[in-house]
Amino acid sequence: MSSQIVTRFAPSPTGYLHIGGARTALFNWLYARGRGGKFLLRIEDTDRERSTPEATDAILKGLDWLGLDHDDDVVSQFESAARHVAVAEQLLSEGKAYKCFATQEEIQQFRDEARAEGKSTLFRSPWRDADPANHPDAPYVVRIKAPQGGETVVHDQVQGDVTIRNDQLDDMILLRSDGTPVYMLAVVVDDHDMGVTHVIRGDDHLNNAARQMMIYDAMEWDVPVWAHIPLIHGPDGKKLSKRHGALGVDEYQKMGYPAAGMRNYLARLGWSHGDDEFFTDEQAKEWFDLGGIGKAPARFDFKKLENLCGQHIAAADDAALLHELQAFLSAIGQPQLDDAKSVLLRKAMYCLKDRAKTFPQLIEKAEFALADRPIQPDEKAAKNLDDVSRGILKELTPHLQNASWSREDLEAVANQFAEAREMKFGKLAGPLRAALAGRAATPSVFDMMLVLGQAETLARLTDAAA
Repeated sequence: MSSQIVTRFAPSPTGYLHIGGARTALFNWLYARGRGGKFLLRIEDTDRERSTPEATDAILKGLDWLGLDHDDDVVSQFESAARHVAVAEQLLSEGKAYKCFATQEEIQQFRDEARAEGKSTLFRSPWRDADPANHPDAPYVVRIKAPQGGETVVHDQVQGDVTIRNDQLDDMILLRSDGTPVYMLAVVVDDHDMGVTHVIRGDDHLNNAARQMMIYDAMEWDVPVWAHIPLIHGPDGKKLSKRHGALGVDEYQKMGYPAAGMRNYLARLGWSHGDDEFFTDEQAKEWFDLGGIGKAPARFDFKKLENLCGQHIAAADDAALLHELQAFLSAIGQPQLDDAKSVLLRKAMYCLKDRAKTFPQLIEKAEFALADRPIQPDEKAAKNLDDVSRGILKELTPHLQNASWSREDLEAVANQFAEAREMKFGKLAGPLRAALAGRAATPSVFDMMLVLGQAETLARLTDAAA
């Protein structure tokens, strides 16, 4: 086995990239990236009826949004079909597989009789040891010769050792009667040919591991390290499904979660490093190991996701955050921010990002920087712009015209103005919020003034006081 670690993510392109698949991809990516290994991508498109280019595209876009970059070219399983067939034919020539001519009716009859006699319904083909000279000229499948005694042990890094009695394993079909390879054969051949050292996948594949090991053993190939991870459940403890809300990764992007927060949350979903909840990609790569994955299904919790996303927005670099915000607007079909708005928003990030958990919340808080004059106050803000308030704003404006536009100076001017009129500053803040943002809940009025600049601030106050 090569000394370099090679992991893979192998989705079927029959729909969008769902959250369970995204977490599997993330675990494979973290494991490889943290050890200087390779993370490969294979599209398991052998099901020609259900595989679509659109679904492949959706998977690639989902991985791209999550920031899970892969090494080498994307492998198409379908395109390797001839190689899969060649392996089955090699096993046939070595006597490790055989042609089975049993019809569906004969197999059904075998099972019915076994059931009636209280015996195992696992099909035992009469063709396993038949002399090829007696083979009829009829359709056949190619079956592997399963070991008939003893046990197969799957050494799993998450589930521990899983022992399966070999008399529970049937002679698995490798090639169908039309000569096409089955999925179980294709997976093993592809993993071997791609040099995959660690197979990290959902525990719904655990039973497949014992059957796939028959092919590894027959071909005398190294068996990869297995790690079968528990599935994700909804908050109610049932398997995650559409009724729990968004499922496709693209839906989470459209809901406005930042990718870094999503990566952090998915990493914590079923894996832990002590009590650490919030961590960076670099820490995740350094810490991630198979021993930290729990055996029990993880529960998806939107509140935890939001809290982590809020922390990632607060910790993000302003330029990177603005870039991701533009991608979010594009994903929901909204126009991009123009240069002037981008400059203003970046300038405002310091007073926005520690108060938002998602991009829609960030945009809501940034309304003052994104709105154009004249500002249209919403219903709540409009209540703070009665005749008295407008009179106050009219009086305040000349005082601000002479301010040096530093925070200290603006605060001093506003507080002196309020004191001179024997009013609390809060009485002044409401009308200022309404005039500058058209909202009742905003960043501090001084932050808004500093971001907007003197000319724009005075213009908005003049508009509101009119």
